[in-house]
Amino acid sequence: MSNRIEERFRGLRAEGRKGLVVYIGAGDPDLEATRRLALAFDAAGVDVVELGVPFSDPLADGIVNQLAAQRGLASGTTPPGVLATVAAIRRESQVPIVLYIYFNLLHRVGLEKFVEDAAAAGVDGLLVLDLPPEEADEYERCMTRVGMCPIWLVAPTTPESRVERIARRAKGFIYYVSREGVTGMQSSVSSTIADMTARIRRHTDLPIAVGFGISNAEQAREVARHAEAIVVGSAIVHRVATLGRDPGMPAQVGDFARELARAVAEVSRETR
Repeated sequence: MSNRIEERFRGLRAEGRKGLVVYIGAGDPDLEATRRLALAFDAAGVDVVELGVPFSDPLADGIVNQLAAQRGLASGTTPPGVLATVAAIRRESQVPIVLYIYFNLLHRVGLEKFVEDAAAAGVDGLLVLDLPPEEADEYERCMTRVGMCPIWLVAPTTPESRVERIARRAKGFIYYVSREGVTGMQSSVSSTIADMTARIRRHTDLPIAVGFGISNAEQAREVARHAEAIVVGSAIVHRVATLGRDPGMPAQVGDFARELARAVAEVSRETR
């Protein structure tokens, strides 16, 4: 069964290019803005779009993304609304889409139903923040049945034995969280990225996407030298929050994503 995430990374690898993953809070400031942003990102050269499904207790998120979740909830965004928005994006774009979500939201709908509904809408992968791989057998069976990728996190504190276990179960790409703690913009990138990506590669050929803290094009260049892709979230979400309901917001945020895509492309040329 074909999957857009796997296809995109296969294409990037064949062309010797690095990837760009961007994150936004779905429904911030509303779901029509989310649809327009996803299309702007696709046009800007983004490889994977992560949509954060708003949740009342987003424990893995720093203040920028917490506030985005609050705005999403305030705009009336629900998991079915997010899936309807993905279906609307699919009418115009085949950009790979991952939902960044907390397990309570899947549990409330019903695990099998949510996964099936997400696949039917055009979602390509789920990143379930608070579901440990050790407790994910049924989730992974559901995901395999519909051809979606379960995206797993590796952190600087993840023991070697657990890195190996996660690498065996992951599909699509592995998300390396380059800092301990919660999401957020940082003034510098972590000094351990090169060592940790090398350690993860001992256990898998899957692409490694590095995130948490990448805030500008220069940091994007620096991190892209050590990974197959970079993930930018809070810096994008901050721009969405600043521009809010300005009609030009999606285009302006898309321009920032284009800067990041250019920076990643420059590194791709240097490292071929």
